[in-house]
Amino acid sequence: NTISGQLISELGSNCIEPCSLALQDSHKKIVETLEVDSEVLDNIHEQFVEVVVKQSIRIYSLQEGRGISGMRGLHRKLKELEEKLIIQKLALVGLGGVGKTQVALKLAYTVKDCWPEYSIFWVPAVSGESFEQAYRNIAGYCSIALNPTEKDPTKSVQRYLSSNSAGKWLLIIDNPDDEEILFGAPNESGAVSLAGSEVVEIQEMNDDEAEDFLKKSLTRKELLQDRAVTAELLNELTHLPLAIAQAVAYLNAIQISLRVYLSLLRNTEQDTISLLSREFRDKTRYNNSNHSKNAVAATWLVSFNHIRRSNAIAADLLAFMSCIEHKAISRSMLPMVEPEKSMVHAKGTLCAYAFVTRQGDSELYDMHRLVHLATKVWLGEHGATKELNEKAAVHLAEIFLSDNYTNRAICREYFPHAFRYLRNTRTLDIEARYDLCMAVGRSLQVDGRIGEAAVWLSECFLWRQGHFSEEHPSRLASQHALAIAYKADGQVKEAVELLEQVVGI
Repeated sequence: NTISGQLISELGSNCIEPCSLALQDSHKKIVETLEVDSEVLDNIHEQFVEVVVKQSIRIYSLQEGRGISGMRGLHRKLKELEEKLIIQKLALVGLGGVGKTQVALKLAYTVKDCWPEYSIFWVPAVSGESFEQAYRNIAGYCSIALNPTEKDPTKSVQRYLSSNSAGKWLLIIDNPDDEEILFGAPNESGAVSLAGSEVVEIQEMNDDEAEDFLKKSLTRKELLQDRAVTAELLNELTHLPLAIAQAVAYLNAIQISLRVYLSLLRNTEQDTISLLSREFRDKTRYNNSNHSKNAVAATWLVSFNHIRRSNAIAADLLAFMSCIEHKAISRSMLPMVEPEKSMVHAKGTLCAYAFVTRQGDSELYDMHRLVHLATKVWLGEHGATKELNEKAAVHLAEIFLSDNYTNRAICREYFPHAFRYLRNTRTLDIEARYDLCMAVGRSLQVDGRIGEAAVWLSECFLWRQGHFSEEHPSRLASQHALAIAYKADGQVKEAVELLEQVVGI
């Protein structure tokens, strides 16, 4: 469940070909909101450690690090590589806020402690300006003569680091949200592709890790006495480190209880987003606040905008998914995209950002719950909600109507999504929404769920009754379907009245 954090070396013409470690964070430094000395790092990077023991990594870094404590097991593992360093590239991937930057920082400090002969440089790629300035700083630090005919310093630094005089180094590139920063132009393959098969996924904390992180970060430890409320809050925050850090900052400043904060999160979608959008002070963030966001929702909004600019189809799919249930989204439910290659790339983009994950080898996809909510806010900020809901209504009505009602397996996959959409759009006064009510009602009736069928068929009939004349075919069809449902449900009197009107017309 994670998004981009990418450690790479062959970054095209604009970056360093030799072994390098680049960390992309599409969420604008979100992971840097964590306290860098937090022991939570001892747990979130177990998968990373396993890769490190098998690989050799050279490093160069560019930003003064902040002290962080030992990483469990990594010290010993890295020593095994002391005599067999090789050129290597690696990518960290994970949802924004999951801790990719912290893992990279930990590795950098561990290598620096174990192998002092290595130079370590950190390149923040939060913007084109910060990326170029970082390379200029490398050039100055290493006394590299820049070629005056070249527009940027990356090629000069690349040539130097490719030479024997550079010695041993590790290069960590953090936050390359914009592929143009890395490649000089939009690139469909993305930075992850440069790492080949060496991609490590960082996932959310487990229950114990999340509770430990919360306990270490809260100033008022007595708030954790109610274990049940603590567990509920962590579940609501999906065990995401940045979301927990953000909640802690609020709790420490406002002096409220966990139960009150939890009630705010659950009150309304707007309250949830309001809390998740609050910026908070953090000593590990980049100085340029225009390019660095701490609030978890704000970091995701930055990523949404990157997706919208680089892959419009992926942005459209993400928007559609925000209209339906966030779990078990069938591939067959998604809007048609041609050619298929474009659909594959769009789904791959969303999975790369870990906004969407695939259920094993199936064609079912899950969307992160908080991302699902944040996407709605993003759409609202761009004034796209009404148009999106209208398009979604048309599409959902079409996929129900195009499938044989006797195909119960397909309908059962679709029902939760249709229900979610219909509940959230009761004020949407368009024909397609009520076509969907009709389709859902008829499908439920075939599935033997007569009472539920009558509810949606009634909603369809009432709308058509108010918008169409008595003899309109669509109105008559909905009236007849409702009468049949009433009869099956034992409401014979109501069924007879409706059928008599249909026959009379």
